[in-house]
Amino acid sequence: MDIVGYSAQNLEERDVNKKLGQLIHPGMGIYFTVMALFCLCALLLDYITLAVGEIAVTFIVFAFYMLRKHRRHRQMLQYLQTIPSAIESVSQGECPFPMVMIRLGDGGIVWANEKFIDLTGFSDTMLVQTIHALLPEFSTDWLGDRKTEAPYDVELSGRRYRVYGTTHRANDPMGTMLGVLYFSDLTMLYQVRDEYIRSRPVVSIILIDNYEELTKNLNESAISSLNARINDVILEWSAQYHGLFRKLERNRYIFIFEKRHLRDAVEKKFSLVEDMHQVISPNGLSASLSIGLGVDGANFEENFNFACLSIEMALSRGGDQAVIKDRLNFTFFGGRNQEGDSRSKVRSRVTANSLMELIGQSSEIFIMGHKNADLDSVGAAMGISCLCRKKNKKAYIVLDLEHNASEKLVEEILREPEYKDIFISGQEALLRCDSHSILIVVDTNRPAQVECEPLLETIPKVCVVDHHRRAADYIDPVVVNFHEPYASSASELTTELLQYAVDPTDILPIEAKSLLAGICLDTKSFNVRTGERTFEAAAFLRRLGADTVDVKMLMQRDLKHTVAKYDIIRMAKMYRPELAIAALDVPTTRILAGQAADELLNIAGISASVVLYPDNGSVIMSARSLGSINVQMILEPLGGGGNAATAGAQIKDTTIQEVMKKLTASIDQYFEN
Repeated sequence: MDIVGYSAQNLEERDVNKKLGQLIHPGMGIYFTVMALFCLCALLLDYITLAVGEIAVTFIVFAFYMLRKHRRHRQMLQYLQTIPSAIESVSQGECPFPMVMIRLGDGGIVWANEKFIDLTGFSDTMLVQTIHALLPEFSTDWLGDRKTEAPYDVELSGRRYRVYGTTHRANDPMGTMLGVLYFSDLTMLYQVRDEYIRSRPVVSIILIDNYEELTKNLNESAISSLNARINDVILEWSAQYHGLFRKLERNRYIFIFEKRHLRDAVEKKFSLVEDMHQVISPNGLSASLSIGLGVDGANFEENFNFACLSIEMALSRGGDQAVIKDRLNFTFFGGRNQEGDSRSKVRSRVTANSLMELIGQSSEIFIMGHKNADLDSVGAAMGISCLCRKKNKKAYIVLDLEHNASEKLVEEILREPEYKDIFISGQEALLRCDSHSILIVVDTNRPAQVECEPLLETIPKVCVVDHHRRAADYIDPVVVNFHEPYASSASELTTELLQYAVDPTDILPIEAKSLLAGICLDTKSFNVRTGERTFEAAAFLRRLGADTVDVKMLMQRDLKHTVAKYDIIRMAKMYRPELAIAALDVPTTRILAGQAADELLNIAGISASVVLYPDNGSVIMSARSLGSINVQMILEPLGGGGNAATAGAQIKDTTIQEVMKKLTASIDQYFEN
């Protein structure tokens, strides 16, 4: 249709040019000038009679010329008035679409067919009208880029149109660029497509997080009553979405519904998660629930697999939340409540046995923490190296000796004969590893945060020991995954593995000291994120000779460092009640920033703190909380991670001012939701 319209336009343009050429004659100014010169010459030569005759003839010819000029002007106007009707008659027979011709420069409408006039209400007047006045949000930039289809659709009179177009340069002195737009009505197609999308299945798995604790020490009658109340709450929520609901196990349900209802559930922030807290067991414990949803899969099987990944992600982040998994990413709702410890010692024992078996089958063992390794990362790595020594295997800890937050501990470790050459760089590890090597990652579950990401991509067998809430970009796949967000630290988890895998006499004093230092660091000397299992692990290490005084000395800093820390604290300002932000204009160290954020929590009225500072074109943030505010949820939208009490983030190629805007927006969203 575009080719036909373009050909018709060319024929009409040639016809117009031919007729205009017959009407418009060259200007007569040069002729009258010559005649005036003849008259002047006759006067100068004293031919008075001849001069008078020439002047009379000149005036007669000029009068006749002006008369003919006005007549030609009227004929031209009459002809131009016939052009729209001629084009209209041609387009009505060849283009069944609404059609309009515009100037690309200013969007002025040159011509429109009857269908376009009926659709938009356009009226042809003497005033210039533009396409932007009729369609305010419509842009013609795509025509200038030589594209033939608009990148978005247009909605007019309740119907949706796909817009196509062509361009043509007018045959005028200015070379005006014209565009012809065709509006194709695809309303029915869109309605079918939208209905297809709305009717796509959403598979969700609903899991009672703490079912074992709820039913502990209850008789059958009490358990039945509790189950009935749980079922009633879930059924009441699911009934409004008209889906298929079935109970799979005693604490697991499956619910399949159409995607048209998903938006409502999202807008209500999956109220079922909060509603479940109203169910209280006879022992006074509130029920906790997680929902994993799979959407946009190719079929039911893929949606179910997405739902399984979502529920696993929800549990790895502490439960009590809803997680949506689509083909691209995870979306999280809830998860603000403090995590309750629901770990099983059985899992610790099974993980210890699996890890020891894997270590025994490997040729080379590499242990790696996160960048700028702290005491918890190094302590957990030391515990894993003890497991390797029990199996008579040499382990290497991948660590940057120049950039880490554990200088004192590393110096003490290097003085031990057993650990003389245990620390290697990422490049050395890449040269040593082979197809039978394993990599054990501690104190992080994100690929971008490990000490050497190429090593993670090279070694096929990877194990993870971590306590941070899982992020969307977690390490996958893993052979052994000991991930417990309820734990205080990676050192605590490693200590539990040691209790089941080695004898107490196999653990060296430096290893016990390193593990206790890691626990003390992440619990702020047992002030935050401590549970029964935390003290059990600390007591076990204490019996092995770990001294809290020695650990305290590892955390001591000199006077200059202390003064710098309090300089950071002086710059802190309250943004919201109980939340302080210290934004630095000059670089500092991660250790100083973290310690300053910790120190701010000692001030009355502050429950959470964030310290941010520039670092080689990037901005680094350290966040701390007493637990009432989940700092991990605040920094996660900014690409950060951690847990409810400790979190961090790094944003590249930005400024402090830009990050402050993003940070405050994330804080506002956290409190408003």
